[in-house]
Amino acid sequence: MQKKYYNMNSIPPKEVTPGVRGRFVHSEGMTIAWWEIEKDALLQRHSHVHEQVVNVIEGTLQLVVDDRTWILAPGSVMVIPSGVPHEAKGITFCRVIDAFYPVREDYKG
Repeated sequence: MQKKYYNMNSIPPKEVTPGVRGRFVHSEGMTIAWWEIEKDALLQRHSHVHEQVVNVIEGTLQLVVDDRTWILAPGSVMVIPSGVPHEAKGITFCRVIDAFYPVREDYKG
């Protein structure tokens, strides 16, 4: 794969659920997602084969991993292993950067 440059601000956001919008970049092996999550928006409990690393940049995010609730603020990072059920809710408006391995084919296009 060739080196590529992206300006995330020029990528149109995709709303994956009400109040949760993402911009996505895909490499050969992973997906980077820049999320904007509205206050009270909920990404319902789910799991996937992808390992996920959640990085909160702005705001406060409630993350439930397995059955434990975490409150993440700027600078917080949570690693979610493959197959582990989780959900997220914006306590305030949030900006979050997630890294997924392997590539999230469902976020392409």
